[in-house]
Amino acid sequence: MRAILDVVMLILNLYQYIVIGSVIFSWLYAFNVINAGNPFVNSIGSFLHQATEPLLSKIRKFMPNLGSLDISAIVLLLGIFLLQRIIAYNIYPMVM
Repeated sequence: MRAILDVVMLILNLYQYIVIGSVIFSWLYAFNVINAGNPFVNSIGSFLHQATEPLLSKIRKFMPNLGSLDISAIVLLLGIFLLQRIIAYNIYPMVM
């Protein structure tokens, strides 16, 4: 059971980095720092969008409209941190 929890924690850590990468990529794209016509850059952006958008769109449905400010990624990261702490402090001791 502990091995399964370790894999879940690893997946949560990996997804955390994907969300951060998606936010940074969206900033670089918005400020025209990266070349959107490059196929490699386009494939990275497509992957990041497809990996994060399903959860971010669900969070945006419940968030109030803040104009051009989108804090759904912060809410998602806080949810990931909360889930990691719940696993670390409540579930791990029961498995030991």
